[in-house]
Amino acid sequence: MDGTLDVIITDHAPHAAEEKALPFEKAPNGIVGLETSLALGITELVEKGILTLPELIEKMSTTPARLLGLPRGTLEVGTEADLVLFSAAEEWTVYPEKLHSKSKNTPYAGRKVHGRVKYTIVNGEVVYVDR
Repeated sequence: MDGTLDVIITDHAPHAAEEKALPFEKAPNGIVGLETSLALGITELVEKGILTLPELIEKMSTTPARLLGLPRGTLEVGTEADLVLFSAAEEWTVYPEKLHSKSKNTPYAGRKVHGRVKYTIVNGEVVYVDR
């Protein structure tokens, strides 16, 4: 990557199935992105040699936090303890019905990806455990 992109983020725009079933021009924009973004980054960018894993992590955490002036995105003393523990090599298949979001609209249904989040810690509290 030539440095054009500083950050990789998702606006995570979940909408109810009824909203997404409207005609295209009337349906709200967006897809579920939060649960698939890390795995897609690993599968499409890291495994294909476009970014290293540390570069992906930097673009998904450190740089967005810095640009927004948030005390997050690093493991430095005095920052919030927000961590994602993941298995970069673990393969899984995106099944919309298994997503935790209120919405299930994803263009990646049935796709095999690598990189499974095992734990999410926010402000030092475990808020998600992969079961």
